[in-house]
Amino acid sequence: MTPVVLRSAAFFDLDKTIIAKSSTLAFSRSFYQGGLINRRSVLRSGYAQFVYLAGGADHGKIERMRRYLSEQATGWHVQTVKDIVAETLHHIVDPLVYDEAVSLIEEHHAAGRDVVIVSTSGAEVVEPIGEMLGADRVIATVMVQNEGRYTGEIGFYAYGVNKATAIQQLAEDEGYDLASSYAYSDSVTDVPMLELVGHPYAVNPDKALRKAAIEQDWPVLDFVKPVELRKRVPFENRRGTLAAVALGAGVAAAGVVVATSRRSRRA
Repeated sequence: MTPVVLRSAAFFDLDKTIIAKSSTLAFSRSFYQGGLINRRSVLRSGYAQFVYLAGGADHGKIERMRRYLSEQATGWHVQTVKDIVAETLHHIVDPLVYDEAVSLIEEHHAAGRDVVIVSTSGAEVVEPIGEMLGADRVIATVMVQNEGRYTGEIGFYAYGVNKATAIQQLAEDEGYDLASSYAYSDSVTDVPMLELVGHPYAVNPDKALRKAAIEQDWPVLDFVKPVELRKRVPFENRRGTLAAVALGAGVAAAGVVVATSRRSRRA
């Protein structure tokens, strides 16, 4: 019998790890211009962004943000959100990408590892960002839809231990060896994800994660150089459009969805 050869992967949180802001809140002005939210919501989103950047995303802040965004999104047309994100993606996200993160993504791909973005933000925002960055997979929050509109309910919340559960399922499906894999995050809420892999890194860590990293002897990285992605490197379009697939029966029953694209070298 031929032995199974396991592959390794690199799992990246998105906000404050790959990009310098909250990916969801960064689109608030575009949603306002598209008629989805009012001016008061834009101002509130700006304040939430400030609090998020200044104080870190602890459990209480994340929960308040989750409830707020769920309430805001109730009744929105899903296709409208996708269209707005597609039209404004490069203008909003390109200048926010950390140069150091892009270098790491390139290094992991060069070493033959899959790159997986794992974010609490919604799939409609994270999937196109993942495609832009050349990610192989995306794990993100999934909002329940009915007749093309958001109901305000969350099918899968990619947060805390849920991220770890989704990664474990994906590793089983794709044959990733987590002991030789890497993970990067800025938040203490992602400790379950970091503890899964053999090579965890704290990136721009909040106070609690920095303390945990010191206690567990995890390397700490400081990313400080946002760069316009298109000017930094001529990214070749190595990925097709990201398509949503279930992670497996056990997790899919809870609504976990992963975006995936097969790399051409494995075709």
